[in-house]
Amino acid sequence: MTSRKHIDELDFYLNSYDYQLDTSLIASRPTEVRHKSRMMIVRNSLSSQNCSTNKLTLDIVDEINSGDLVIVNDTKVMKARLRIELDNGSQLELLVLERKENSIWLCLAKPAKKLKLNKSIYLNSIKGDLLELKVVGIDKETGGRFIKFPSSITNIILMNKLLDDYGEIPLPPYIKSNEENTFHESVYQTKYAKNPGAVAAPTAGLHLSDEVISLLKRKGVKILPITLHVGYGTFKPIDQENLKDLELHKEFVNVSHKVIEEIKKVKKKGNKVIAIGTTSVRALESCFSPISKDIIPIERNVDLVIKPGYKFKVVDALLTNFHLPKSSLLLLVSAIIGRKRLLTLYEKAIREKFRFFSYGDAMFITPEAFSEYY
Repeated sequence: MTSRKHIDELDFYLNSYDYQLDTSLIASRPTEVRHKSRMMIVRNSLSSQNCSTNKLTLDIVDEINSGDLVIVNDTKVMKARLRIELDNGSQLELLVLERKENSIWLCLAKPAKKLKLNKSIYLNSIKGDLLELKVVGIDKETGGRFIKFPSSITNIILMNKLLDDYGEIPLPPYIKSNEENTFHESVYQTKYAKNPGAVAAPTAGLHLSDEVISLLKRKGVKILPITLHVGYGTFKPIDQENLKDLELHKEFVNVSHKVIEEIKKVKKKGNKVIAIGTTSVRALESCFSPISKDIIPIERNVDLVIKPGYKFKVVDALLTNFHLPKSSLLLLVSAIIGRKRLLTLYEKAIREKFRFFSYGDAMFITPEAFSEYY
């Protein structure tokens, strides 16, 4: 291993994570076959083959060895976007985020200014049923509204059932699509999505087809799920220039005892832990206890910030997407390979017309590239 690279002062300023992207490179739909998306492979910057751009996601099977452990995020995107109507007939949108208490849920509203305290709002289902809700509070932190749902809607499972009848998949605003909602209900979920609770997909996992998963298992690679419910913070812009004291949104994480024990076994044998997506990284690294100096199972909200200077304790390699400028996800990836190198790789991806963001192409950061930064 080489010695740890110098942390640049600019690493802690938001404008240092900006880049220019032609909007034509923003993917509005995924590749027809999941594993035929393009994949940039990042290796040690000192090697002659420090970066490959002629690969497909299918080729990740060649990069992962027998005995390695792949961690996927099995969260499921809820149909969390609701179209509502006021007494005067005007139409608005709600995005259901999380439960506050009893049957009261925090929702973002568009436009929020029309939702005054104690106002009744109405939902129409695809079956034609009308459901009355009520605005019972305003959240200062998000600008959202606390909405009173029917008294039975007191947990995520019951809310998910309601959303199945009344809601739509909440695509990010940069996806301009003419497709039917049913198209996105299928493709904007990972193949292993199981636990409802997310308002956005863990998009790196969208590249993993059933075939890739099968080939990895046949090769002797273990694949285990953890859960991180992707929340509001995923699309909330960072609103401070100085990142030294950055605080991020909390997200619910569940990493089981079985996963922790398997990680320890894999590490002991000298094999690698490969995270599928930045959400898996955040979940796994949140398992490290500074008190016991060990990783432990967790089932709670986490608010870990990963940025340059962070020392990874669990993850050895990462499959990820190409992320938005000035996003917390760019900070996380910069913590692995360095901000300057990351931006250089993004420039290369733009020149070679890789597809960006949720439905875009992939980047695989190898264990070799991971270890180089330490």
